[in-house]
Amino acid sequence: MARLSVSPTSKLNSSFVWLLCLVLGFSTMLIHAKTVLTIPQQLRLFPNRDTQELSISWLGGTATTFDLIILRTEFNETVLYETVSPTVNEESGLHQWTWTSVEPLECTSLSVQIRSRDGQSTSEWSYTETLQGKDLPSNKDFQMYPQDRIVPVGANTTFCCIMEEGMVFDEMYYERIVMNVTRLSRRTYSTTVFDQEASRPAGNNLVCYSKNKEKLTGASVFVGYPPLPTDFKCETHDLRSAVCQLNEGRETHFYGKRGTRYFLNKRNCTWLQQGQKEKTCSVDKWEGNWTLVAVNPLGQYSLTDSAELSHRVCPVAPVKLDAIVDAWNATVSWQWEYDSYSSLALVCKVQITNSGDNELTERVFSGVGLRSVFLSDLHPDERYSVKVSCGAQQNFWKWGNWSNPLYFTTKIYVPEAPDVWIWINRDNTGKVIWKPLTRRQSHGKLTHYEVSFWSPEENQTVAPTVSLSPSTLAAPVNLTQIASFGSDKIIAVVTAKNDAGSSPPASVHLHLTSVEPLTVTRIVYTDKGFPLFWESSASATGGYVVEWLDASCSRDCPVEWIKVPAGTTNVSIESDQFQPGIRYNFSLYSCSSDSNELLQRWQGYVQELVPSASLTLSAGQQDSDILLTWREIPLVNRRGFLLGYNIYISNGYQLTLLANLSDAETMSYTIKGLTKGTYKFTVKAYTAAGEDTGTTASVTLEPYTDWLILEILASLGIVTLLLAVVTFACYKKRKWVKKAFYPDIPEPKLPSDWPRAQGPLDVKPSPHSMVRVVEKPEYDCSKEMLVAIPEEDEDDEGQGIGDEPVDTDEPTSLRYYNQVVDEHPIRLRFPDSSTSSVSSMDSAHTDVTYTGIQTSGSSLVLQLDPQGSSEGRQPQLNQSVSYGGGGYRPQMQPRAPSDDMGLASPEPFLEPQATCTGGYKPQCSWHLDSPTDAAERGSLAPSLGSPTSVASTQFLLPDGEEHAGEKRQLSSSAATWFTNLLSSTKP
Repeated sequence: MARLSVSPTSKLNSSFVWLLCLVLGFSTMLIHAKTVLTIPQQLRLFPNRDTQELSISWLGGTATTFDLIILRTEFNETVLYETVSPTVNEESGLHQWTWTSVEPLECTSLSVQIRSRDGQSTSEWSYTETLQGKDLPSNKDFQMYPQDRIVPVGANTTFCCIMEEGMVFDEMYYERIVMNVTRLSRRTYSTTVFDQEASRPAGNNLVCYSKNKEKLTGASVFVGYPPLPTDFKCETHDLRSAVCQLNEGRETHFYGKRGTRYFLNKRNCTWLQQGQKEKTCSVDKWEGNWTLVAVNPLGQYSLTDSAELSHRVCPVAPVKLDAIVDAWNATVSWQWEYDSYSSLALVCKVQITNSGDNELTERVFSGVGLRSVFLSDLHPDERYSVKVSCGAQQNFWKWGNWSNPLYFTTKIYVPEAPDVWIWINRDNTGKVIWKPLTRRQSHGKLTHYEVSFWSPEENQTVAPTVSLSPSTLAAPVNLTQIASFGSDKIIAVVTAKNDAGSSPPASVHLHLTSVEPLTVTRIVYTDKGFPLFWESSASATGGYVVEWLDASCSRDCPVEWIKVPAGTTNVSIESDQFQPGIRYNFSLYSCSSDSNELLQRWQGYVQELVPSASLTLSAGQQDSDILLTWREIPLVNRRGFLLGYNIYISNGYQLTLLANLSDAETMSYTIKGLTKGTYKFTVKAYTAAGEDTGTTASVTLEPYTDWLILEILASLGIVTLLLAVVTFACYKKRKWVKKAFYPDIPEPKLPSDWPRAQGPLDVKPSPHSMVRVVEKPEYDCSKEMLVAIPEEDEDDEGQGIGDEPVDTDEPTSLRYYNQVVDEHPIRLRFPDSSTSSVSSMDSAHTDVTYTGIQTSGSSLVLQLDPQGSSEGRQPQLNQSVSYGGGGYRPQMQPRAPSDDMGLASPEPFLEPQATCTGGYKPQCSWHLDSPTDAAERGSLAPSLGSPTSVASTQFLLPDGEEHAGEKRQLSSSAATWFTNLLSSTKP
């Protein structure tokens, strides 16, 4: 069997492995020790409470980044947690980092810790360093921070309020605005004001109140801008020193110790003028280069300037001004503050102000060391103010300051000649007028005017000289009275006087030619006035005069005028006195040495208006038309050129235009074609500006009386002529007329032995119907009349019905035979009696009984004896019938038969009472009744047709009446006359 042997080599290999493992373990431990970071040491806090900055320093080994945490100590709230890279001091190895707090550092205590960081590896946190705030229990005061802080416009500022121990917080106000509050600690509250505006000079206030406003505390903040000056320039006044000026620029809103300070070439600048935007700082020596620095709490700003001395010379203002004065000029002198100006070439401007009219003029003078100037073209008796300013004539920089003003008054002088004109009325009276002299024209205070009248032919005055006060501008004149002195040409002379003497004489010729121009031209006002044009006149050796006045004035008118030089042929007239709505007359006169001649006239308005008054209107009827007349509007009320008239008619509340009269000279208008009635007319005058209010007149149109009378007379004449012609024709043809229209009615022929007693008269009648006629000449129901009596029935023995009493005083009864057109004669029949009829249809014999005339009160009793009655009874007809009226009356129209009336009726038919009528009344209508119907009614049979003459078969009158009472014959004088006319033909 084999044996295992151990050699020393194997032992050596085992030891080597253990050694290698040990080395590797130590190496790992050394590497791990190198990666462990150093904890920051020596942590320090350095606060800057004005800027609210906290500077933190520490020793941190080899780490380059650190984690930093800041906490509010009391509430342990994180304010900042950030990884920072601080600056390192290579020599000391001290790390430093600065943090700016939003809240003031006094508000509450802050705790700070730092740890080293290398990538993801960090060290342990350092110990805690605490910055103590003002809210420690040991500090029990009521406080607010920050105090008097200065911030730029637009910044945000955080304030904190620390309450007293045990006090309860209420509210915080910023300029009376309630603020939102954040609690930082047990006693501390903060608020932030955003985007602040510029503050007041005393600053803006923030106030903190305790509960119920028992206590308060507060702080101020000043908000403004950093300095920004402009226009920095340096110059010299005395040719040695420098005076620098600048403009502060925008307002910084900082004042007092917070205001801007200026430094000129590093020297504190003392300003010669304080409280102005323009500031001046003086330097004793001209240096040629200057640097200005402006500083305030928010920052600083610098400006520079450089120049040569001769290029920046600005003379000072002249002093001790004086003047030597005359009427038309003055010499002004002054002195200089520096003697060096005596060799300096100067240019000076003199400003002259006239105190009377505040007129200002400037005049420029130059010279070496200039000290005086001569002022010409001044005006007498004027007060002037003069001041002087100068500059360097070579390398002019700018004008120096103005001197103090010098006042002086020029001397008086004789007045200027007044501007004279004349106005003559139509009665040769008038006045010499002149324009008042202005203060500058009078050259001093006027004492009076003198007016005299001079005759060039006699070379002497023709009237005493008149002295007038300075306020008088006219002198009366009478041409008739002056002409009595024996001279046709008189000149009025006017002079003005003051303490220096008399003015040159002003004259005007009193004789004016009376030749009027043929036409008056209308002119239109423009923005430059009234433009007047005329042709040149050879007689205008002394020029022209244009005169104007109110056209409505007729005597002693206020006149204005201007004088135009000879050779001028146009002018524009403008005056402050021109008013709208007033017509102005313009007259052009040529002036010569011996007369003034009227050449041309114009009329015009500055502005035309509607008339201020209406015309006077009257209206009246002219024949069958209406004539409107009116009077023209007075010139003073026209206020424009009348262009015509509008005529309206009033229709209720509306005016309708009838006519437009474009001729302003027309003063009437005739309206035709109107019917009778009442009308209102309005007439309105109109100008270029429109119509006036108008005048209304009312007129009533009546029928034209003259024509009406003529028409009536003409109608009466025609009617009279027609009646005369008709009458004459009827008279000539009276036989034909009587025969055609009024034939004779045949009279019954009676035998000579006519019995007195009543009885039938046998007459051979025509085989036609019967009529009974009552003739009565008078138309009166109460008088006697003929009464129709029914026919008596006759039998073969000739017996009648009964005997009637006879009035012997009346005319006897007659039988009347009438011819009828009807084929069947009508007979009276009675019911129930076939044998008692008056006549048969076959018989041509008719009995007509004429009784005596009875009164209207008499009654007619008909007693009929119906023989052969089948019932053996005798009916009686007892009826009272009266007929009124005179003349011939036929049988009355019976009542129409009624269907209700039976044949067996025992009662007779009653005839209605006839109406009183007069004249001849034939039967107008009839009813063709059967014999049976007539018998049944027991009445008279109605007559058929009109009664006719015995010798004629024609109707006497046509059938025209339907009822007896509807148409009556009129009893008048004309009818009676016509009847008598026709009756005159009887033999």
